[in-house]
Amino acid sequence: METRNRLVFSVLLIVGVILVGCAKRETAAQAGIRTQTLLVGNGAEPQDLDPQTVTAFTDMNIMVSLFEGLTVLDERTSKPLPATAESWNCSPDGLTWTFHLRPNARWSDGTPLTAHDFVFSFRRILSPKLASEYSYMLWPLKNARALNEGRMTDFSQLGARAIDAHTLELRLAAPCPWMLTLVSNQPWFPVPRHSIERWGAWDQRGTAWTRPGHLVSNGPFRLVEWRPGVQITVERNPDYWDAAHTRLNRIVFFPYENISSEESAFRTGQRHMIYELSPERIATYRREAPNELRIDPLYETFFLRLNVTHPPLDNPKVRRALAMAIDRTAICRTVLQQSRIPAPSMTPPGADGYVSRAKIPDNAHEARLLLAEAGYPGGKGFPRLEIQFKSDDIHRATIEAIQQMWRKELGIETVLTPLEQATWLDNQRTLSYQITSSRWIGDYLDPNTFLDLWVGDNGKNQTGWKNPAYDALIRQAAHTLDLDQRHELQQRAEAILLDQCPVVPIFYGARVYLISPAVHHWPPALLGLHRFQRVVLRDPGTAN
Repeated sequence: METRNRLVFSVLLIVGVILVGCAKRETAAQAGIRTQTLLVGNGAEPQDLDPQTVTAFTDMNIMVSLFEGLTVLDERTSKPLPATAESWNCSPDGLTWTFHLRPNARWSDGTPLTAHDFVFSFRRILSPKLASEYSYMLWPLKNARALNEGRMTDFSQLGARAIDAHTLELRLAAPCPWMLTLVSNQPWFPVPRHSIERWGAWDQRGTAWTRPGHLVSNGPFRLVEWRPGVQITVERNPDYWDAAHTRLNRIVFFPYENISSEESAFRTGQRHMIYELSPERIATYRREAPNELRIDPLYETFFLRLNVTHPPLDNPKVRRALAMAIDRTAICRTVLQQSRIPAPSMTPPGADGYVSRAKIPDNAHEARLLLAEAGYPGGKGFPRLEIQFKSDDIHRATIEAIQQMWRKELGIETVLTPLEQATWLDNQRTLSYQITSSRWIGDYLDPNTFLDLWVGDNGKNQTGWKNPAYDALIRQAAHTLDLDQRHELQQRAEAILLDQCPVVPIFYGARVYLISPAVHHWPPALLGLHRFQRVVLRDPGTAN
């Protein structure tokens, strides 16, 4: 009997082992639902976690989880909502804004967040030594531009002061039509003086204050881990003013330079969402998994920057010939699988009814005539130029198509150089390129967010192009509250830009990505950024 019992037990044990071995193992994404840990494929490795020095949009995704400005944008409407400031008012002349901070606003180390922190932060980003590419976004403040350019040195003259610990006054040089949206942007985020100065000079880049265990922030999440090239982990910040309504416990951001690897991680249950999907995979997901494919509208333009300090790109006829020899419709139809639309102008249509009157036509015949007028008939004598681009499927496929079009229509040859994001961005900043691919997502819903990039002294211009008439029109538009008058100024400026072609628009953007049905409260966001504190993970099929 004992032998028989042992035999039965052994059989049951073997069957149990087999059943356990055959059981479906929980994926990382499934575990994330159970633990409320959102797994995000986020494109490239961040330059840093300092909101005043990073410039890549993928970095901003992380910034909005860690930091928060005076206002925050509603994804669906792009309208500003109260954030660190619970209320505000503006003087009748539009020049003085008073923001009332939440009494329970705190840094992630429990230190009270005050109006003095905002004043320090604005002075820091405007300091010439920090050399922030986004400092121009604070130029609406009185004396900000002069301080930023070093023409003034007394920062007590900046149009920002703390009336008391919870009252911030901002004085403008001129009325700003989009002020409440502007202050929701990353350059306006507060940074912690007490933490920054512990790890280096307050106006120094790249110090240790942004490292795990050092970084102090004021957003819905706080940094707990940063393994370069592997992952960045943030967890729910209990000191956030609205922590009681933050649903996620954790977010893990994974850097990827390779879009295909990012998709593979999603497909195998390692991610809840990815940053972007390769165009060649769109048809497959449309057919086989439409509930995981998202194509959201995005206020974005993909374009080429041309370094006008480099011959023959210093010749407007050459630049316009290059622009007109591109078949944008073909790129959108075949390369991008009808996921984007052609961009004959720099500004995407739709912001308060603005549609550029000026356009760059797809006209290869006219392009050949212009190139001949510039001294290069049939491309003869034209030097071989290098096109740099971010090393991902979308940039690569688009630039390869443009290379072929220029060869076919203009008889010119180019060399293609793929780069990792950090190098690609740094080369633009230092003008270490001849032609480079670029993308720009608007910071607010107005054409000026695209057009003020090309003002001669804008740190994000990065083409070497300057035009005083253009600059004057854009500066006037920035101070014009009447919508029709502002649009007319912008129309005239964009006509100059497209005639001179320091930049070549290719297509208007869309956010094309994969997202698990388990992710709830993730609406389309025209300006691209989301409030992670509203997200919740549920098993697919569960109602909101």
